[in-house]
Amino acid sequence: MSFLLQYVLHPRTVGAIKPSSKHLAQKMVEDVNFERAKCIVEIGAGTGVFTEQIIARKKDSTVLLVFEVNRDFCRQLKERYGKIPNVHVIYNSAEKIGYFLDKCRDSQADYIISGLPFASLPAELSHRILEQCQSRLTKDGAFLTFQYTRLKMKLLEQYFSHISIKKENKNVPPAYVMCCSNEK
Repeated sequence: MSFLLQYVLHPRTVGAIKPSSKHLAQKMVEDVNFERAKCIVEIGAGTGVFTEQIIARKKDSTVLLVFEVNRDFCRQLKERYGKIPNVHVIYNSAEKIGYFLDKCRDSQADYIISGLPFASLPAELSHRILEQCQSRLTKDGAFLTFQYTRLKMKLLEQYFSHISIKKENKNVPPAYVMCCSNEK
């Protein structure tokens, strides 16, 4: 099923009419220290544009949990990446990060990379997800997300004390990449 059709059928969880560009995917992972990362979580993986960049750069020993709630997208992700060691494609909500980290014996993630459309998600769901993300990051970990506007900055600031922003114009539409942490 096409990405556009998925958007039409599920506009609250598929936040765009086409997948993110490779330029945006590269910008999303450029702040990740792949040599140091023991565990990475990706939420809202969609068709796997970010997943592809993460897998290409991560060490074989790094655990990658990939969350997706769209059944068709999740099936595609499992077909493409499900047989790779230490890559776990999970058909479930990002609200369950803690449960699945514990199940994989990693209580915390070094990085959480989000493709979630916070602008279209219900506020309560956004808060539950961000609470999980903030509480399950290592002390020097980072939450990386992108949004098409800066309207959700106040929401992110409720969970992270430091947010750096980069803009990627080679995406339709252009997007802001936000690297969020609680480092001092």
